[in-house]
Amino acid sequence: MNLQTIQAPIESELKEFEKYFKNSLRSQVSLLDKITYYIVKRKGKQVRPMFVFFCAKMVNEITHATFTAAALVEIIHTATLVHDDVVDESMQRRGFFSINALWKNKIAVLVGDYLFSTGLNLALEEKQYEVLHILNKAIKELSEGELLQIEKARKLDIDEAVYYEIIRQKTASLIAASCAAGAASVTSDQQIISQIKQIGEWIGMAFQIKDDLFDFGDDNIGKPTGIDIKEKKMTLPLIYTLNKVSPDEKREIIHIIRNQSDDRKKVRNIIEKVRANGGLEYSTQKMEEFALKAKEALFTFPPGEGREGLHALIDFTINRKS
Repeated sequence: MNLQTIQAPIESELKEFEKYFKNSLRSQVSLLDKITYYIVKRKGKQVRPMFVFFCAKMVNEITHATFTAAALVEIIHTATLVHDDVVDESMQRRGFFSINALWKNKIAVLVGDYLFSTGLNLALEEKQYEVLHILNKAIKELSEGELLQIEKARKLDIDEAVYYEIIRQKTASLIAASCAAGAASVTSDQQIISQIKQIGEWIGMAFQIKDDLFDFGDDNIGKPTGIDIKEKKMTLPLIYTLNKVSPDEKREIIHIIRNQSDDRKKVRNIIEKVRANGGLEYSTQKMEEFALKAKEALFTFPPGEGREGLHALIDFTINRKS
């Protein structure tokens, strides 16, 4: 099922959300207005707002508070991407020039800061304190996860347990917050909000493992890139492979990642070792386990468009091609 088909039950809400999101970014500073216009025109799939709307719909009727939650989620997500591009020195985002490529790092950092403050202020103005609490915690966890990854990447000593903690914080936390914020926009029942947040966390874990798989690729996923290897990121297929190969092979792989990650041929050799040692199969299995946990938990909620839409989004997460 493609994303357009999945969106159908909330199509009108998403159109209204786009206007709300655009208006929330307006500024009297012309440079900021120009940059935020550029951001809005080149928006991504808006999967996180979809999580917000479907989770709200699964619990109750969508309200104005749901639009605030969706806007806050998308603004925070956009801010993290702007800052990530600066940190990663990336010149492109979704096939277009990144903010730092067009306006340089200083402006990009300030734009990211502006987005963070705009999102938080939006929640305060609308008195959405529970949603604000949920997203503020996600920002904290996201930052901690990124720093933990950097810390561990220096030594290349990430085991599977540490890996799961990193991706729980740096990726799953925002998807979990999107789901929890959607629920919190229509109910004050903390048990329901907590249940839905856990579903989002499992989806987020599956989402990140899928991203890991893109770095190695196969006929179903796409062309191998090796970007994570070049950036010295320890992904699940690589961690599994390091635990499978001989001590000498492990030392060789770590040496290449640490000292020769710009050598395309050597990176390609690592990709082949990961494939040969079952790294992709193992990671796919783990991804599907997290997705299954999320799907099973969905059935504690009543049937309807919200639950069906969320179920379809889970399938989209683990089957997407980009």
